[in-house]
Amino acid sequence: MKKTLLALVAVLAVGVAHADTLKKIKDSGSITLGARESSGALAYTLGDGKYVGFHTEMSQRIAADLQKQLGLPKLDVKFQVVTSQNRVPLVQNGTVDLECGSTTNNATRQKDVSFAVTTYMEEVRIAVKANSGINSIKDLTGKTVATTTGTTSVQTLRKHERANNVDFKEVFGKDHADSFLLLESGRADAFVMDGQILAGNISKAKNPADFKIVGEVLSIEPIACMLRKDDPAFKKAVDDSIKGMIKSGELAKLYDKWFMQPIPPSNTKVGLPLSQATKDAWANPNDRPMEDFAKK
Repeated sequence: MKKTLLALVAVLAVGVAHADTLKKIKDSGSITLGARESSGALAYTLGDGKYVGFHTEMSQRIAADLQKQLGLPKLDVKFQVVTSQNRVPLVQNGTVDLECGSTTNNATRQKDVSFAVTTYMEEVRIAVKANSGINSIKDLTGKTVATTTGTTSVQTLRKHERANNVDFKEVFGKDHADSFLLLESGRADAFVMDGQILAGNISKAKNPADFKIVGEVLSIEPIACMLRKDDPAFKKAVDDSIKGMIKSGELAKLYDKWFMQPIPPSNTKVGLPLSQATKDAWANPNDRPMEDFAKK
């Protein structure tokens, strides 16, 4: 117990020591970016330590802008794999400087971390096998629904106005790929998650036509880069970089590259056009939490 307490104190101390992230980056000549392994076209791995995706590449552009701002001749960009369960603690304790994956900006998380301006507006949906007969929330009665540990999707489903009297069993995957495998293998009848993650996993399936995304949009959620709290200089630097990419059209080009063009490793298209909600977020950059977008 004593060792555990000391370890926790040490972790918290690291977080405090690294509150000035720009100084930390300048002094060390390095930045650590949080990487996701299976967050659809937003962020995923090709294996062998190679991380790609819309938000992954965007985070590398942000790092390049930080390098210029700090006048560093070289910046060592490191990646640290994070999961839905550990991403917030790893940002808090200073292990990760900037996490640009598939994290929803919500009021609960804002108590622990800060968020950059929104760069993607997500729609939470339901994926099923094409021959399942499931077409909406009401069809989930008596079914098994998969989602990923540490995410909010099933809670969102349960709170939906059309989920009244819908009784289903939950199973959890350790990451998004594992959750999709539960659906693919028949251990789950549906997978509830961010629409682009569902689309990305379907596009990489052995037979993409065997799956479909169905039913009502469960919620609209702002996805944004996550950073430590109470570090306004670092947040401004990250926000300014993102706003610069929006203004120059660079962010739109990145979106087209990862969502509308064939992407590795299978060279298939996700085929998810830029939504009006994401266009609106770019037109008026903000860090509002998802609660601001809930139906009143």
